[in-house]
Amino acid sequence: MNVSTFGEKFVRDCGILQLMDDLGNAMAGGQEMIMLGGGNPSRIPQVEACLRERMTTGMADGDAFERLGGNYAPPAGDRAFRAAVADLLRRECGWPIDENNIALTNGSQTAFFYLFNLFAGRFSDGSHKKILLPLTPEYIGYADVGLDDDLFVSYRPEIEHLPGRQFKYRVDFDALRVTDDIGAICVSRPTNPTGNVLTDDEIARLHAIAKHNDIPLIIDNAYGPPFPGILYREVRPVWDEHIVFCLSLSKLGLPGARTGIVVARPEIAAAIGAANAVLSLAPGNFGAYMAHDLVRSGDVLRLSREVIQPHYAAKARRALDCLPTALRDVDYYVHAPEGAFFLWLWFKDMPISSAALYERLKARRVLIVPGHYFFPGLPGEWRHTEECIRMNYAQDDAIVREGLEIIGDELRRL
Repeated sequence: MNVSTFGEKFVRDCGILQLMDDLGNAMAGGQEMIMLGGGNPSRIPQVEACLRERMTTGMADGDAFERLGGNYAPPAGDRAFRAAVADLLRRECGWPIDENNIALTNGSQTAFFYLFNLFAGRFSDGSHKKILLPLTPEYIGYADVGLDDDLFVSYRPEIEHLPGRQFKYRVDFDALRVTDDIGAICVSRPTNPTGNVLTDDEIARLHAIAKHNDIPLIIDNAYGPPFPGILYREVRPVWDEHIVFCLSLSKLGLPGARTGIVVARPEIAAAIGAANAVLSLAPGNFGAYMAHDLVRSGDVLRLSREVIQPHYAAKARRALDCLPTALRDVDYYVHAPEGAFFLWLWFKDMPISSAALYERLKARRVLIVPGHYFFPGLPGEWRHTEECIRMNYAQDDAIVREGLEIIGDELRRL
């Protein structure tokens, strides 16, 4: 069929489409797969009980069900929930914001589609601007959201080797250049796919660069503080008028609710609301309904700190403990897991590509994500992009262990 240039994005085999298709087929098919790909959070009983209680008691409250399913939200999202988020961030972080600084979207992916195409792409004066990713690897979901191609400029990181076969990526500020064609800077913190947490100093330096160039610094905080707070080192969330701070309900335990939260200057939040109105009339009500009382009361902070963060921190330790045995006789390194719930494994001088390893592992019922997808906008050839994989350790520990053993066995066969 004949489609537009933009339509080609939906019919060609883009990376995220193929991976999501494989994950969906695995979950729907009869063959049991070891699901170490994707970004699904753990099923945490205490979190599920809390959310179930909210659903069952809330639905018995007057006409709550009818209002939930029978009313459109405002284009920027449920007003009471936005006010509750702003109040929480004022109390917890000291940010001078109100509900006009908050916009909801149908998932974080939608938020980044709006933001990237708001600040980059073709402009009415004929210029073309790009999104600067100062540190790759970066989130796979950014790669195909541009209305125009060639949307990203990215940089190789500095690699710091640590004890115990660990390493850490750091922003190479000496190499970083912000030219006139950069419309915004974007980082994820903790970083998906590596679990890297940019230090407060790195964020401060990027913030200063953004302010100097009068462009926004977009911080993808889907895993970070104040909620869901899945990180294992102390950091300070920051916001001012040069920062767009993006939160999500997915890793809190509500990925099916598809609710992204954008904290920005009022005119940016209003632009997000306008985009919602054009593309979907309004964001869905379900996520805001389920999380409203948790956010308003501040219980979301207790749940994040006392339940969610310890759960993933323990799983990270147990996954790391599996590596020496599962990957014995393999030349591997692992990025220090500082947040999120992924291990980023680097198989130095691996004789095949990460995409070929993905296919071999899929044939053995193990789904991971090959690393080459996580380097959008990186110029030139870099063998490192083909030597890494991302795996999710949010699954049951026995499943993670079995998957790692199969990965190790496949690498030893090479």
